[in-house]
Amino acid sequence: MSIRQHNPSELYPQYSNYAHAIEVAAGSRLLIISGLNGYLPDGKTMPESFEDQAELIWQHLGTILASANMDYTNIVSLRFFLASPEFDEANMRLRNKYLGDHCAALTVVCAQLLDPKWKIEIEAMAAE
Repeated sequence: MSIRQHNPSELYPQYSNYAHAIEVAAGSRLLIISGLNGYLPDGKTMPESFEDQAELIWQHLGTILASANMDYTNIVSLRFFLASPEFDEANMRLRNKYLGDHCAALTVVCAQLLDPKWKIEIEAMAAE
């Protein structure tokens, strides 16, 4: 897989699981994953807490990656939508749990999500 990080020394230092840019070479497979929510398998209910919703989303993400014969190390980009800035620390802990020392292009946005029950939504791209 030809994926390359770009972290120019002229920019500020990267933080956990973060690369300033990721280059995916031509001829690679690219998997684009829609925004995922923390719904249980019934598609109607979800846990109350941020941590439980986020855990489910990371598990959903792992299931989708596996369906494409990929895993978390294939992730090249993540976009997190948090319902409140107070969830950032827990979000970082879970990101570290699932990515380890793997780095991807990351964006974290705090915004009002479509459903007031949602505390987080995650979009991703993976490549190989």
